[in-house]
Amino acid sequence: MKAIDLRPGYGVKMDGKLWVISGYEFRNPGNLRSFVNVKFKNVQSGGQIEKRCQPSEEIEVIDLDRKTCEYLFSDGHGATFMDTESYDQFVMPKDVLGDALMYLRPNTQTIVLMYNNNPISLELPGSVELTITDCPPGIKGATVTNQTKDAEMETGLVVRVPGFIENGETIRVNTADGSYAGRAKE
Repeated sequence: MKAIDLRPGYGVKMDGKLWVISGYEFRNPGNLRSFVNVKFKNVQSGGQIEKRCQPSEEIEVIDLDRKTCEYLFSDGHGATFMDTESYDQFVMPKDVLGDALMYLRPNTQTIVLMYNNNPISLELPGSVELTITDCPPGIKGATVTNQTKDAEMETGLVVRVPGFIENGETIRVNTADGSYAGRAKE
């Protein structure tokens, strides 16, 4: 497949290793040649690399199965998921998941990417709703000023939120960068 046709979530084989595309950006800088900036996540180690490709460069794409699974819980061994069709349970190691668990509540459904019936990665939605468990009290007049504060979510994720947000509120969090995306709709 040509590099310009790649998208996040595709599985790729490079240098004999399995990678999942985690980011993609097409750039056309004025009088220079266009290029594709691709972020790859290594399936085995969890490490990431960024590579600049020509749009016409051929990249070996592999077929990944996408299964809807329910995140049940995590412990010292990893995170336990259940296939919603067959009810089979499997454990994904925490080093493979990275910080993806910070965006998942227990008993929520997500897409698990599988290769040869082995789970290799998660496909998170663009934003998730999480409840604030700990944050400083609201600041009077914070709707006028641009003051922010740290708030800890129920999953342990720390997000910078506007000063008027209170403890116990449910907010939307962007999964790409972990930023505040607004209050959750009731």
